[in-house]
Amino acid sequence: MRLADPDDDEVAEWRRVVDYAKRHGLEPPGRRIEKARLGARGWVFYLADGAHPNSRSQQPSDTSSMVPVPTRLSSIHPAVAAIRGNKDQLVMPSALRRRTLLMLQGLAAEAVRRGYVVKRVSSYYSWREGGVEVVVDGFTCTVTVRQEFPQSTNPERSERLVIELDHGRSVRPGRWRDRKARVLEDALGVILGEVEARALEEAQRLEHDKEARAAREARWQAAMEEAKKRAVRDQLGVLLRDQAGRWQEAAVLGAYCDALERCLAQLCGTADESALESAGRWLEWAREFTQSIDPLNRLPEIPTPREPTPDELKPHLRGWSPYGSEHRRGL
Repeated sequence: MRLADPDDDEVAEWRRVVDYAKRHGLEPPGRRIEKARLGARGWVFYLADGAHPNSRSQQPSDTSSMVPVPTRLSSIHPAVAAIRGNKDQLVMPSALRRRTLLMLQGLAAEAVRRGYVVKRVSSYYSWREGGVEVVVDGFTCTVTVRQEFPQSTNPERSERLVIELDHGRSVRPGRWRDRKARVLEDALGVILGEVEARALEEAQRLEHDKEARAAREARWQAAMEEAKKRAVRDQLGVLLRDQAGRWQEAAVLGAYCDALERCLAQLCGTADESALESAGRWLEWAREFTQSIDPLNRLPEIPTPREPTPDELKPHLRGWSPYGSEHRRGL
């Protein structure tokens, strides 16, 4: 069930439904309800195989999910061999170190058997750690092992190990510990299953992000098309106002010329001849000028608009950037 952009009430209602199903044993046998983020606000609820990785037992539901752990470090994977050969890495008592290497070898071998890629870890948070990177369908997850209580003087506590998955973008649990009822060797199948679940979650996230980018691009394209229409309208509006202004000016000047012509006719025979002649020449020039600025002397053609500039588009983009859908709005 995908919720692309739910409100708080909708999310709360789905959580109540999931909690009810878990409390009343309504999950299908051998499966569990999980939820994961989709983008910034979305959620996805889905059925995953096996028990919850953070449950108390963390025991696989059947022996088919058990990962075989070798008893000898033979045919060792190169990523595990690199750890074994580095004495400054995975610093802990020799027995614990050997046990850790055997678990990592079992995990690496099973991951390879399932068709995944196993690589060396490029860097570690602590010299007490050791681990491998498991790549599932392009998704890389770092699996590290360390001593849980390296400073403890209690023999039982000092022998406990912890396996952790890097957090990345996931909010899923990613830590398993040795306990009296269960050792980490028995949880390797669950751990590898968690890596697979995270790979699925990441694939869903990437798909959601891809869809979101495509939708955003479509909205930006629509906004740009509308902004271009409005910017072109503004261009043509400026030209229209200019034509209307020149037409109005020509009409006023034409009316002036008509009035001047009537005045000359009335004064003919009474005014000085040279003055009348000069005024007549002025009237002739004025009519030629008025005709030259009148845009309706010939049929106007619709102008060919130019491509709007980014600054001309901005006022019509309603916050979108004219430079692309992924640019910050207004820039």
